[in-house]
Amino acid sequence: MPDIRLPAEAKYKTELDALAAHDDKPRPPGWALSPRAVEMYILGSPKPVGGVAITPKYVGDKGLIQVCIATLASDRALMLVGEPGTAKSWLSEHLSAAISGTSALVVQGTAGTSEDHIKYSWNYALLLAQGPTPEALVPSPILRAMRSGKFARFEEVTRTSPEIQDSLISILSEKQVSVPELGEITSAQRGFNLIATANTRDRGVNEMSAALKRRFNFVTVPVVEDLEQEIQIVTKREAELRNDYQVGVPPPEELSRVLLTLFHELRKGVTKDGKTKVRTPGAVLSTAEAISVLFNSSILAQQFGSGTVTSHELAASLVGAVVKEQEDDVKALREYMETVAKGRTGPWKELYTASKKLLRG
Repeated sequence: MPDIRLPAEAKYKTELDALAAHDDKPRPPGWALSPRAVEMYILGSPKPVGGVAITPKYVGDKGLIQVCIATLASDRALMLVGEPGTAKSWLSEHLSAAISGTSALVVQGTAGTSEDHIKYSWNYALLLAQGPTPEALVPSPILRAMRSGKFARFEEVTRTSPEIQDSLISILSEKQVSVPELGEITSAQRGFNLIATANTRDRGVNEMSAALKRRFNFVTVPVVEDLEQEIQIVTKREAELRNDYQVGVPPPEELSRVLLTLFHELRKGVTKDGKTKVRTPGAVLSTAEAISVLFNSSILAQQFGSGTVTSHELAASLVGAVVKEQEDDVKALREYMETVAKGRTGPWKELYTASKKLLRG
């Protein structure tokens, strides 16, 4: 059975191989590609490389990507911060794939993350049988990255407790992990680095210490403000999901535009023409959420509809995405439909009609 989702280094192997074969720029120690080739992989290339089209993985500010790459080339750890759904993890994965050849060395930050997840733990059956031996040691993804000179990724740092976060300080400062049970110190090989992510909505949950913050260069991944750019991103990623999962039908371009316009206006609290203020819901109306709404609509249309995505499927998916945090979100979306969508024509009017019964109450 094929994997549900291939890691970036596998899915885009042809592109990475082509870039590596034609990369004549200097590479930092341990890097699979030069900084310029990494940039080309992330942002795409207008011309094929070795006959291979290099597709854009991130659509956005070129300068932001260059700062990320330069930070990692300097051996300074990188912290990607921003609203949920702004492609922080996506960017982290592709940077790791292009530079280290693997994006799989990941620690997922949660309330239950312990120091074992960051440094090492033990195979307790072997520990009881042999005592503390190298064979009984279970290295964390970060320790494995240090040993192999690869990048490690730490997702959602601020969801872990402060004392666990601070166990990163010595790793980032000394580039070493001590294993006192074995009387050993593991020093990182050249090429090791760390890319971490944090949501701005988690700020104040487990705020990072000043000492830890100093070990990172912070780069803010912004919410996409340009409507045309976000339509491009959402359309591309939704098509990739349909291809990966082999399900769904292509949604009409006009419905994609309606959805993204709605997201933009609800996020900003005002219509595009600036004439009507709207209530902003508490739900995260991110680019990732828009991709999910459109993909879900395409599946509904294929499996339970006419085979063509209509406002009916879009409304059903949209309500579930917006109305999930608090009762006020229902009021916000209902108010938007009555004051904005109702007065517009074409698919807007159809969306208003389809959503009306779903938003009763």
